[in-house]
Amino acid sequence: MTTLVPTAPRGRSELLAQVRLLVRLHRPALILWAAFVVAASALLWAVGGPLTDASAAAWAEYNACTSQPCAYDQDAIIRYRDAYTYSTLALLAVPAVVAAWGGSALVGREVENGTARLAWTLGISPLRWLAVKLALPAVAVGVGTGLLAVFHRLAWSAGQGRIDSATSWYSTATYYANGPVVVALALAGLALGALAGLLWRRSLAALGTAPLGLLLLWGGLHLVAPYLWPSVTRNSSLSDFLPGAGINVSQGVVDSSGGRHDLVSGCGQIYDVAPCRAAYDKLDAVGFYHDYHPASHFWPLQLASTALLLIVAALLALAAFRLLKRRTASTRPEVRIAA
Repeated sequence: MTTLVPTAPRGRSELLAQVRLLVRLHRPALILWAAFVVAASALLWAVGGPLTDASAAAWAEYNACTSQPCAYDQDAIIRYRDAYTYSTLALLAVPAVVAAWGGSALVGREVENGTARLAWTLGISPLRWLAVKLALPAVAVGVGTGLLAVFHRLAWSAGQGRIDSATSWYSTATYYANGPVVVALALAGLALGALAGLLWRRSLAALGTAPLGLLLLWGGLHLVAPYLWPSVTRNSSLSDFLPGAGINVSQGVVDSSGGRHDLVSGCGQIYDVAPCRAAYDKLDAVGFYHDYHPASHFWPLQLASTALLLIVAALLALAAFRLLKRRTASTRPEVRIAA
């Protein structure tokens, strides 16, 4: 007769062996990631330190000018602007790069070339294989991106009130780079990349679809984020411009009964022009309204968006585990011992 004996459970040493194997397989990526974090941190230090100081001094010279031509260090202003822009874009590119790497190199390539199946037949369960695959990169990506987000906010803060051309907190790129949302996006990209790699089982297909999927997720977040926290409403007369600076939610005109209407196309906030006056009078408009998020809403919006993204990341990871379990349910390794 033949007895079926399940594969023996793995101990801590086998788990550590799997971790070491993962590190060896992806050592170039880990080294590149560490180098990027160090280089980006150095650039952000420069932005928040000597580049900010030089640019602030140049703006002070410009504002003190009483004659033309004005002598000031324009190059210092440009250097600060360029360094800030490049460092911000580099940080915002991290989630898409992580998604591409997670889909192509981390999961897709090993499923495609059979390395993953070989590991499963050697006693490593598919679910543990995927868990280790996601856990270690998640720690590295989360810690590295989190540090860069902190450094970026410090660099941005250093220029506020000192540099006339410094970006506002609600500038789209600055808003995402200045808080934990970019970290949650990177983790969501990692989970999405793993799911794409398992779904397509082709590294090239995962490489193309994972970043695209993350960009769609990012776009969806950008649309819903303003509604994750109650906005503030400010009103003004028709002769004044809309008050309040921050993340815009909605704006328009209010009629005498309190009803809201959209701004007239081609007029916007302009009332003191005959065609626009006639259009707004037809709506019985008595003033403008502006629903927006002021600076005090930065952290509530960031935390609400981060929580939403982490939930999405967890669901994507769960989908990846369920997909892997279903595809490998009938191919789990067993040892046959003849009796």
